[in-house]
Amino acid sequence: MAQAVVTEGREYFRPCRSSAAVRDSHIMQAALITGKHTVELREFPEPEPAAAGAVVDIAYCGICGTDIHAYQSGAFYNPAICGHEWTGTVSAVGREVQRLSEGDRVVVAVPPACGQCEACRAGQSTRCLLTFMAALGRDPLAPHHGGFAPRIAVGASRLLKANSALTDEQLAQVEPATVAFHAVRRSGIRLGDSAVVQGAGPIGLTTMQWVKAAGAGELIVIEPNAQRRALALALGATKAVTPEEADAVINECTKGLGADIVYECVGRPQTIQRAVDLARRGGSMCLIGLADQDASINPSSWLIKEITVTSSLAYLHEEFEMTMGMIADGRVRVEEMHSATIGLDELHGALADLASGASAQTKVLVDPRR
Repeated sequence: MAQAVVTEGREYFRPCRSSAAVRDSHIMQAALITGKHTVELREFPEPEPAAAGAVVDIAYCGICGTDIHAYQSGAFYNPAICGHEWTGTVSAVGREVQRLSEGDRVVVAVPPACGQCEACRAGQSTRCLLTFMAALGRDPLAPHHGGFAPRIAVGASRLLKANSALTDEQLAQVEPATVAFHAVRRSGIRLGDSAVVQGAGPIGLTTMQWVKAAGAGELIVIEPNAQRRALALALGATKAVTPEEADAVINECTKGLGADIVYECVGRPQTIQRAVDLARRGGSMCLIGLADQDASINPSSWLIKEITVTSSLAYLHEEFEMTMGMIADGRVRVEEMHSATIGLDELHGALADLASGASAQTKVLVDPRR
């Protein structure tokens, strides 16, 4: 594997060779986040399907919050999940694969429960180890790079046929929408609950829409970015407020009790305790945002309030089909969140912009064909 280009600071990629030369040598280029503020465009052999796998020509791959956090922190980032929100068309299938054919439009998911691991045999199929490892990019057929590439080879069990009613741009947002769906499904929200969503990034905005679909009453989004607050209102929030306004607005809307349930979608250490502070006594907090540092909390407030806490990571196989269906019927809208499309050579600049905290973008999709 040859390293082509390393970019640091705010520089952009330069192609290491012409695209014609890459094609002629049966080599392709994939982008990886390999350190703090560092993106590398590396060369890989053109992928071939494993016996139980398939190759997908990628149409779009979304930039995820975990991609941004890896770029900011410099912590090790598994190459297999560097770009894990992708959709495309099957271009080759392994000899054991019968469910998929060349030309099928697909989205990346996790496989169904294996039925063989200890969790499955204990009747805990929703905690299947194989499914969990696939979500982390550590399954037996995990690729050597993620979806910031023109093609990728994965296990066929990770591919779901696309809902034909959805565009490629919508399909590229199915994975993050499913993250939020799984979280809200786990959270125990009840009809009429007053709900608060901290953060109006892509996960916060889809969480907000699932909360609305689940029957929330008052639905308040907290977000410092004015553009994202406006988008939250357009997508169905009752109110969208700055962090400084939140206490007064929530007190007014709940008659001083606090929210029935708070969804933490920011992924910062300080916002975890803040979510509990905004909840009422006997209320709930659902942790979705992944902080990359330890968080300080006030245990006495958690105890006094008798807070119920749920947390959520990833999703289940069947939830992808549900998510596609509800995007198709309009209950959840992702089109408005898609704010920009870039090529692989623009990925570093986009990550720097999104990591700045002052970006005008919401959901950026990477088109490796550009």
